[in-house]
Amino acid sequence: MYPILFEIPGLNLPLRSFGVMLALGFLLGSWVYTKLAARHGDDPEHDPARYSAITMWILIGVVVGARLHYVTVQILRFDGLDPDNEDFLRHPLEALMVWHGGLSMYGGMFGAILFGMWKAKREKVRALHALDLGLIAGMVGQSVGRIGCFLVGDDYGSLVPERFRHLPWPITLHVPKELPDGSLFGKENSDQILWATQNWMSVKALIVAAIGYWVLKHRRYTGQVTFAILIAYGVLRYTVECFRGDAIRGVWFGGALSTSQLLSIGGVAFGIAMLFLWRDRRDVLPDARNRPPKASPPPVKPGQIA
Repeated sequence: MYPILFEIPGLNLPLRSFGVMLALGFLLGSWVYTKLAARHGDDPEHDPARYSAITMWILIGVVVGARLHYVTVQILRFDGLDPDNEDFLRHPLEALMVWHGGLSMYGGMFGAILFGMWKAKREKVRALHALDLGLIAGMVGQSVGRIGCFLVGDDYGSLVPERFRHLPWPITLHVPKELPDGSLFGKENSDQILWATQNWMSVKALIVAAIGYWVLKHRRYTGQVTFAILIAYGVLRYTVECFRGDAIRGVWFGGALSTSQLLSIGGVAFGIAMLFLWRDRRDVLPDARNRPPKASPPPVKPGQIA
């Protein structure tokens, strides 16, 4: 709805809403990450600084993974006929121009996991524990970043059937008749009523973060949060994808499944399998190590009622 917030005076440089919300989401996620490290880390005194160093590599992983996933999908679906298909094979340097085309959230998540765990090991932080905390913080940040998708018109939903068009925002949205410059809704959606899938994905990220935090408070081993988040995210993402209307994300088998739905199926299957395989696992968790030992009750004196 507002792809360009304003232009920087004197530079004629547009400040894009997507970039602003992405930056705010990253800052919020980083703050949550360090707070979780201080409360649930192995070394509450030094872990916030170590985890803060990890966040920059998480950002690099998000950008690299998200762009690589997007470019890969566009190469696989390129047919030379659809003008929306980008020919990265003949113009490979365009793959580096992240402002042309798009990014994929699933790819960004996998990139963040790989780069973040690598940096965690360099910082001598237990990688799987860092991943548990990082996925919770990342989902909180994603809830803000997805607002940028709404403002720019990316990841839009499909046309709402007539019987549901009375439903209010944020369930549905009415696309402006005259689209502003930089909008990604597309002229075919001008003045149409679409499912507000961008808003749904913000809510979905908060739900997944809440589930992950609840598991963190009750987990029996490191990694349990990660597996739970993979399942919750996959189920909710698969559901939202059923209401998406942008084919640029890649659809397969005659439109039956999107790329994200295929990855969701894999993520859910992996999460369930790991929960089953590790069902008897028990770790001495940082929460238990950092918790002061219970004071022993004073000895009962003769004749004293305990």
